[in-house]
Amino acid sequence: MSELPPYATTGQRAWYYGFRFICGLIFIFLITPILVILPLSFNQQPYFSFTNEILAFEADAFSTRWYWDILKNGMAAPEATEGWWADMWQNAQWVRAVKNSFFIGILATLLSTALGTLAAIGLSRSEMPFSKLIMSILISPMIIPLVITGASMFYFFSFDMNPVNWFASGEVAAENQWKLAFTYGGLIMAHTALGTPFVIITVTATLVGFDKSLVRGAQSLGAGPVRTFFKVQMPLILPGVISGALFAFITSFDEVVVVLQMATAEQRTIPRQMFSGIREQISPTILAVATILVIISICLLTTVELLRRRSERLRGMSPT
Repeated sequence: MSELPPYATTGQRAWYYGFRFICGLIFIFLITPILVILPLSFNQQPYFSFTNEILAFEADAFSTRWYWDILKNGMAAPEATEGWWADMWQNAQWVRAVKNSFFIGILATLLSTALGTLAAIGLSRSEMPFSKLIMSILISPMIIPLVITGASMFYFFSFDMNPVNWFASGEVAAENQWKLAFTYGGLIMAHTALGTPFVIITVTATLVGFDKSLVRGAQSLGAGPVRTFFKVQMPLILPGVISGALFAFITSFDEVVVVLQMATAEQRTIPRQMFSGIREQISPTILAVATILVIISICLLTTVELLRRRSERLRGMSPT
């Protein structure tokens, strides 16, 4: 952060401190709604509001019961000691949602990272024709409203992809349908399509400062395209690739609109479970889950920032 020079005028000093004051107010405006859920998640009472006991900071007003409810909600015998872990792992609704979110998110992130990195490298080449048009098409899922994207994906994945059924009778076709709607594969592919644009943009921004003479040097020494990529390009753009992967994972982890249209009750993710909880059974457990998600998001964003600074150092830029 630049310091105010000693020869600064009164107007410059006023703008220097006034600008920081305005930024502080904006930060408070954005962060306050998130911070409110933190104390409410420890509320002993099943309310979404501050009770008089909480405002008085009475010890009995605070409890971790809603964090335990994440593990117990939906269990067949939550108070039993024998077989508690198996019961929780198989039947707890929030645990199932966590498993689905990580399973779908990790696989979608791997696919998004692979496809987005290859697309970014191809689009960054000067000889690539219509690169801007292709780029605009690839990042279109970021611009199109998710409701439209979810509906389009639902109808596309509801199409029977078994070519045998295209010419078969109705009864035969009904028994051998290949549809991705309401399957884990369909959700993974849908989240891959949503996360790939973030990887493309992040990796493309990293490639802007990439010295292409390093690639030509490796090729002049006899290295093939694959060896050049893994030995020269990948180590230098790795911070950008990891940042894009984190953004893709966050996109998949937080997505709810597509899941609402393409998932069954057994495939509920954390945001879908939260949405159902608000509509069907209002419980402060949602606030406990939201608090955990906020902490995870802060950790991920901190990692992204550290990777960004490392990428700038590798490219000879001073971190800002």
